[in-house]
Amino acid sequence: MIEQLITSFIASAAFGILFNAPRKYLVQCGFVGMMGWLLYILLQANFNTVQATLASTFFVGLISIIFAKIYRTPVIIFSVSGIIPLVPGGLAYDAMRKFVENDYNTAIQLAAKAFLISGSIAIGLVISEVLNQTVRKITAKPHS
Repeated sequence: MIEQLITSFIASAAFGILFNAPRKYLVQCGFVGMMGWLLYILLQANFNTVQATLASTFFVGLISIIFAKIYRTPVIIFSVSGIIPLVPGGLAYDAMRKFVENDYNTAIQLAAKAFLISGSIAIGLVISEVLNQTVRKITAKPHS
């Protein structure tokens, strides 16, 4: 498990470099990805992959919002880097490989799973942002 956490940290920070995140925030980008992956690993024991991904992505979104406020930078700097370990790239590759090999039944199953996981990533980020906007509106002081 330690190896997975280190790898997820490095992958997230490295993607931050590719995404042109400011250098001073690369450690935070790695941390967000590592925490999202940690929650995913813990949840996968009791939930299916899609549910674990949804919850982990929501968590990544919350951490990203908190870091954005602390460091006064856009949320996207942390959220995009943070979701990288959760993206089903290998699964999508396997699906395409099965299509090429004419194993359509397996290919469709793998593609559907990759699609569901990708959708759960999008939904998790949207839910965290909606929650953030709702809290901001509730806590905003009314103008007199």
